[in-house]
Amino acid sequence: MALPVRQQVTYWGIAAAVFFFLLWALGQVILPFLVGGAIAYFLDPVADRLERFGLSRVMSTVVIFVILLAVVILSLLVIIPTLVQQTNDLIQAAPDLFNQLRAWLTDRFPEVIDETSPIRQSLAAIGETIQARGGELLQQLLSSAAGVVNLLVFLVVVPVVAFYMLLDWDRMVARIDELLPRDHAPTIRFLAGEIDRTLASFVRGQGTVCLILGTFYAVALMVVGLQFGLVVGLVAGLLTFIPYVGALVGGALSVGLALFQFWGDWWLIIAVAAIFQVGQMVEGNILTPKLVGSSVGLHPVWLIFALSAFGTVFGFVGMLVAVPVAAAIGVLVRFVIGQYKGGLLYRGIEGRAGPDDEPDDEAG
Repeated sequence: MALPVRQQVTYWGIAAAVFFFLLWALGQVILPFLVGGAIAYFLDPVADRLERFGLSRVMSTVVIFVILLAVVILSLLVIIPTLVQQTNDLIQAAPDLFNQLRAWLTDRFPEVIDETSPIRQSLAAIGETIQARGGELLQQLLSSAAGVVNLLVFLVVVPVVAFYMLLDWDRMVARIDELLPRDHAPTIRFLAGEIDRTLASFVRGQGTVCLILGTFYAVALMVVGLQFGLVVGLVAGLLTFIPYVGALVGGALSVGLALFQFWGDWWLIIAVAAIFQVGQMVEGNILTPKLVGSSVGLHPVWLIFALSAFGTVFGFVGMLVAVPVAAAIGVLVRFVIGQYKGGLLYRGIEGRAGPDDEPDDEAG
């Protein structure tokens, strides 16, 4: 006999409270395991496909990580140094860019930008702040990344955790399925399948879209000759995870930089703007429909709220779990709404099937 609904709600509520408490208390400790689990989840379909081609699970995992290791080494040798250099140059050039903007505004709007104008003072203050704080932040990030603990965590622990979780992924799922309450196992499997479908569509699909668009933006902007093109492409690609935000921020940043660098060469400025137009067309008509799908169930506003709320409460670890938790909450809310619409509280007594609702046996 199943437990009463009130007891079930109590137990599930306690489990949720324990989860969030551990997330808050042990955030930095469980960070490598969350990152490793996310990598394993992302790569599990690739391992399954290699298994269908005839490879064993062990060989599939080894092949994936050999390729991943090669990509990481290539990034560390080629991409990362250039990215760090361009980021540092952009921070150092910020005051000059704002001074150029101030001079341009002064030439065209002298009555607005005078010596005592708040706009002029704000532009100067913004440039100096970016140079001071940006350089300090970059230095902190670099020193933190070079620390022994972080180096061990992200270069040793995370790959090891990801490797073993990917290797045993199917067994872990089967073991968890064995522990499900028997009375509720079908419902939990259904909800878990919906959550997995949502995450697979959004995280895997949108992650692939971010990678493709970020690479396209970076390469195209560098070919055009835009300074800091690699940084702008990376920013635009990462922010594409939130629909429309990546194109808006990346487009505004790149066009603004192009105006300063290519002023007078209008075709180059148009080319920079066209790169983001092409990226948006490809994303909207090809990448998102094919890789993400139209029924993800994660509204951009809900996603932004989840990232903000979890990031504020739990820090960086919270931002990592924000998307899975947001997807799970969305699936549960839709399930509860479906149950509500199928019950008497919503339909009322008149919603019950009456004598007139019986099928007509005389028809046909």
